[in-house]
Amino acid sequence: MHRYDDRAWGLVLSKALIAMSGGVDSSVAAFLMKQRGYDCTGVTMKLFNSDDIFDDIVARENTCCSLSDVEDARSVAFSLGMPFYVFNFSHDFKEQVIERFIGAYKSGATPNPCIDCNRYMKFDKLFLRAKVLDIDYVVSGHYAVIEQNEKTGRYLLKKAADVAKDQSYVLYSMTQEQLAHTLFPLGTLSKSEVREIAESQGFLNAKKRDSQDICFVPDGDYSNFIENYSGESFEPGNFVDLEGNVLGRHSGIARYTIGQRKGLGLSFPRPMYVKSINPAENAIELCENSKLFSVSVNAVDFNWISCDKIDSPIRVKAKIRYNHKEDYATVTQTAESSAQIEFDTPQRAIAKGQAVVLYDGDVVVGGGTIA
Repeated sequence: MHRYDDRAWGLVLSKALIAMSGGVDSSVAAFLMKQRGYDCTGVTMKLFNSDDIFDDIVARENTCCSLSDVEDARSVAFSLGMPFYVFNFSHDFKEQVIERFIGAYKSGATPNPCIDCNRYMKFDKLFLRAKVLDIDYVVSGHYAVIEQNEKTGRYLLKKAADVAKDQSYVLYSMTQEQLAHTLFPLGTLSKSEVREIAESQGFLNAKKRDSQDICFVPDGDYSNFIENYSGESFEPGNFVDLEGNVLGRHSGIARYTIGQRKGLGLSFPRPMYVKSINPAENAIELCENSKLFSVSVNAVDFNWISCDKIDSPIRVKAKIRYNHKEDYATVTQTAESSAQIEFDTPQRAIAKGQAVVLYDGDVVVGGGTIA
């Protein structure tokens, strides 16, 4: 069978492994790939055992990885005439996502487990499984665009057409090999168009609401999850000001994030915010809002996409959180996998553990973890 990469969506004979979560996005991605002539196989990744994580049925129903989600994915695959399988990656998910998540909070960082899930699960474990099965492409319902630069031959990751749904930020860690063998068929569509396609095909999940929470913490209570899952508790400690003066007591470092104001349990004559978290001393530093701003970001574990490296500083736009508005900055590569970003204007509440992602227009230049 002749195989070739036709990103103009012409007639193709390639095989595609569709990552199906049970949601409307991945279901429509599967439909579009079938429509374009790919030999498709649907797969849902079993990432954890719900009974090991959730204590109540409400929590299970709010997660994106429930048994009903698997059945929704299976139903759509069956309606499209696709083989469907469930791959058990629960051990890998525990090691690469959950334990990293817990470790970050213990170290005073603020993690983004969705980035780790994409990096270590979808585009590592699932990608390698596709290679073993001699399948050409991994396909997901992410809102992003992959294009190949005709002059350089490099694959580029670009923002989705639907800016409100763009997920390029959480995909910055993808390698050139992964980009070459990944397809995002929703990248040029709006969310409303995706739902219209699902309804036209009679998919049972056409109106299914999007999951807004971390799949293994559906109630949003991170500290409670960490204590229940690990069996460890976070001891109370001191709130201190910038001079080290004790202001009061906190209830455990995992219950706070950089920039937080509400829920401190203290009363001050002026608003105070979390500036830094020091796990070694079990202390949380508070400050006024004006002291939360800085211009410098040191990023490690950096992945360049639009180029192999940079030899001199370049101008970019950078964002320090998923919902953060990107802003102008200058980036300097400081080592093989690290970079220094200097913003033109101070940014509020830069948090260790979050990702900083760089853009040149719609193109992702690269990204790394804020250190």
